[in-house]
Amino acid sequence: MTPEEIFARVLYRDGLILVVDKPAGLAVHRGPKGGENLEDSFIHLRYGLPRSPALAHRLDKDTSGCLVLGRHRKALEKLMLLFKQGKISKTYWAVVEGGPVEEEGLIDLPLGRLDATRGWWMKVDPEGQPAQTRWLVRGRGHDAAGKPIAWLELSPLTGRTHQLRVHCAALDFPIHGDPIYGSGGDTLHLLARAITIPLSKNKPPVEVEACIPPHMADLLNRCGFTPELDQAVLSARSNQQEAARKNAESAESQA
Repeated sequence: MTPEEIFARVLYRDGLILVVDKPAGLAVHRGPKGGENLEDSFIHLRYGLPRSPALAHRLDKDTSGCLVLGRHRKALEKLMLLFKQGKISKTYWAVVEGGPVEEEGLIDLPLGRLDATRGWWMKVDPEGQPAQTRWLVRGRGHDAAGKPIAWLELSPLTGRTHQLRVHCAALDFPIHGDPIYGSGGDTLHLLARAITIPLSKNKPPVEVEACIPPHMADLLNRCGFTPELDQAVLSARSNQQEAARKNAESAESQA
């Protein structure tokens, strides 16, 4: 990414953290075979600090939305501890094929590796690690072929690899475009919509939201999404960014 492209994806910045809007189809870091990745662009996000920010967690290559970076070692250690303790709340939006009968529920299915030859591919495994996902139907509709689809809000209570994708597929409503656990044929319709980070005991938590990516707009619109939802996000972000920018500039000037 060019400096301008990665700057445009910064959703939040203060003296400790950055939250960027990761695009679908781009790996967060370099894999064994190399290739383009988001991490190579972090050098442009120093904002006066001596080192580049670093990943506090991961998103799948095909997932878009909120990705958190620590701006220095102490911030990164704090973030990773918060993630480990389950204190950081994450909300995802997905368009699924078919959809659940009910309007909300909890998926409680342990997950394990599919097999030793499939890398990070996962499966439901009674002997695997505990995995829980809360889900809520935000809308229903039909795709261009008339097949039923649903817009789900997903809240992972645990952080297993491919958890949301495997859980949805296991209940017979795979995420649209999933090339591993669904029918593929399109870009994965999974957005890390929002994240809440309790950085300080004396301040409100940092709350950041990402707007829907272009590839999800059509099916979300068919399920009842309205542009006003993202306009509200942009308005709130503008106010939040101005206050956070001043705090960040103060911290950077002292670095």
